[in-house]
Amino acid sequence: MKIIKIALMALLLFDLKAEEPRNILFVGNSYLYYNNSVHNYVEFMLREFYGSDIDTKLSAIGGSRLHHHNIDHLLDFRNLNLDQQIDLLIMQGGSAQVKTKQSQKEFVDTVQNYAKKAQDLGITTALYMTHAYTDTDERYEPNLINKITETYNEAGKSSNSFVIPVGIAYELAYAEKPQIKLHHPDGTHPGLLGTYLAAATVVASVTDQSPVGIKFNNYGTVNEEDKAFLQKIAWQAYLAHKKQVTLD
Repeated sequence: MKIIKIALMALLLFDLKAEEPRNILFVGNSYLYYNNSVHNYVEFMLREFYGSDIDTKLSAIGGSRLHHHNIDHLLDFRNLNLDQQIDLLIMQGGSAQVKTKQSQKEFVDTVQNYAKKAQDLGITTALYMTHAYTDTDERYEPNLINKITETYNEAGKSSNSFVIPVGIAYELAYAEKPQIKLHHPDGTHPGLLGTYLAAATVVASVTDQSPVGIKFNNYGTVNEEDKAFLQKIAWQAYLAHKKQVTLD
């Protein structure tokens, strides 16, 4: 009975999503705004998917952690140049915030606080799981993705927010195509293909549908082979994470 109850609670996190969100706000740092910003890619993809107007907004502070953002200011839709409240808030933490127990707790506590404020306004909340560093970044450590996944899953469960498994998508893509370039040469920020993969993973997570077949290619900068591969990986990552959360 206990196992069934836990599984049902996990599945509920995937049922909390806003039905065809009209206004989405991303809150995070440079991981979001590199390559003309993931929120722009998501806007084009979701408009194509739903066939209707969707607005995405971004609040990003370079090098920041989630608590550096003034969430009360951001939850007033007039400050976002919108006529109505956002439907979906997607939050991203600092990339190194998962490395110690203290910083993990700081992130989880902030998520709980910000998510409650948003949910009290009727806004669905989600977490944008970051990717791990490559070994060209001095903060690299093997298997960092495990800390990332555990931290984001804990924050998601404790705040009734669904998790968008961008970090898992990176791992799956590199496992299948080690030569693919998802990272910027600095080993921390996303490259163009990394941003595209992240956007496709957001779309899979928001719609609960495969992004395979979406035509958007960022004005021809993502070729057909890469586009098809990244869309496939995004869907696989979403399904793998959904299964993992259910089993946990």
